[in-house]
Amino acid sequence: MKLPPRTVRILAGPLIRSLARTWRVQTFNEERWRPLYRSGQPHVFLLWHEALLPLLWHHRHQGVAIVVSEAREGRYLSEFADSLGYRSIPGSSTRGGARALLGAVRELHAGRPVAFTPDGPRGPRRQLKPGVVAAAQRGGAVIVPVHAEADRSWRLHSWDRFMIPKPLARVRISYGQLFKVAPGDTGFTEGVARAEAELNRVSGVGLWHDEAIAIA
Repeated sequence: MKLPPRTVRILAGPLIRSLARTWRVQTFNEERWRPLYRSGQPHVFLLWHEALLPLLWHHRHQGVAIVVSEAREGRYLSEFADSLGYRSIPGSSTRGGARALLGAVRELHAGRPVAFTPDGPRGPRRQLKPGVVAAAQRGGAVIVPVHAEADRSWRLHSWDRFMIPKPLARVRISYGQLFKVAPGDTGFTEGVARAEAELNRVSGVGLWHDEAIAIA
């Protein structure tokens, strides 16, 4: 049975909030991002889809717009993100991509941050699609690579190995090197390569030796 997004929000939202409140969050290099937030400078959060849940929680109620798929799972995510103070931009690399890009650029021109999961909504896992770089280039925004890991988590048997930190888990959130995309085709090509390299680099920071337990 397929539940309506609002029903999922009513059932799952309180459970996820109760779980998230138990997490013990530690940040690495957050001082790289904080000046952008304080000054209102437009920026783009770049994160792998698997790390989305703890990052949604950490950056709640900061006026971030998030690009979400128009598929059913994306609507569920949009409902939950909206309840945390996010602004939803419908579309993805596979459905509604052009509309999502225009929506993201509008948000950036208005001085608001935008979050992209460039391997979403259906993968392949940790393979970057270039829409995020195009949005940052057109919106004159700074790209902020960010990643999250937990010492104890469940991993879904999904294409992205989606991570759900367990109760009382220690969560490490790491911010990578910030950069802007230069204009023109050359700037775009270089920006795509750097975005993937920086996101892969920050994904290797703050890892735990404990192996996460996979669940269905």
